[in-house]
Amino acid sequence: MRYAFFTGCQTPARLPQYEHASRLVLGRLGVDLVDCREFTCCGYPLRNVDQKAFLLSAARNMAIAERDGRHILVLCQCGFGTFKEAQYQLKGDTSLKEEINRLLGQQGLSYEGRVEVTHILSVLYHAVGREALNKAVTIQISGLKVAAHYGCHALRPSRITGFDDPIAPSLFDELIRITGAESVGWSEKLNCCGAPLTGVNDPISSELTRNKIRSGIAAGAHCLCTACPYCQLQFDQVQRRLLSEGRLEKALPSILYPQLLGLCMGIRGEDLGLKQNYINIDPIRSFL
Repeated sequence: MRYAFFTGCQTPARLPQYEHASRLVLGRLGVDLVDCREFTCCGYPLRNVDQKAFLLSAARNMAIAERDGRHILVLCQCGFGTFKEAQYQLKGDTSLKEEINRLLGQQGLSYEGRVEVTHILSVLYHAVGREALNKAVTIQISGLKVAAHYGCHALRPSRITGFDDPIAPSLFDELIRITGAESVGWSEKLNCCGAPLTGVNDPISSELTRNKIRSGIAAGAHCLCTACPYCQLQFDQVQRRLLSEGRLEKALPSILYPQLLGLCMGIRGEDLGLKQNYINIDPIRSFL
């Protein structure tokens, strides 16, 4: 298994432990990640500002992967959703695709639609497979109750992303259960983390985050689990601010799935970047 590794912008700049943990875990599972210095922003920040620039940014990255004969593995759900949306629009509008390709041609590139874009959770579940993951897990984290946060951009719109059932998803829950942990049911499971509104409408953003955290606690979860930099930043850094302001009664640590899986594969927490998480996750490690 070999993929062009698209880390995106947020992960290297603000959440490097997500990239490090992913590289360690995927490497041990036989997934070959190829770095591409030519990759740039996926276009996500432009989606509601300039639709053509949004599509051009996404298409450029996909054209580079096509030129190199590789499919793309994405860490960020926003990036994943962006690429899938761009593929959908360009496939359905020939004149738009031709216009984008005229612009790409100035850089010697062309987008043909051959590249596959896959999120890390899908690679683990479908490409690596549950059997291989079960063999790789050497430490069962029994007793840990986890609130799986699916995120919005992987699940919806489902006809475009094709990630999982948008109403009753199970992929992430099954990946969590492979570690020996329990994936709990919780009322806010499929709701937004609040990240898209951070810096736009902070009161509503914070309220969405608080609702998610309180729901997880009410369900008996010991932690949240994410696979998106925006969601993790919301549940980690923003949660820390809410706690410091007295706007949350209790902390609910959030761990990235590659960190959780890595611990159960016997990888040291220091190597997985656990100390870089803002909310103390010692309560999670106590179950090992």
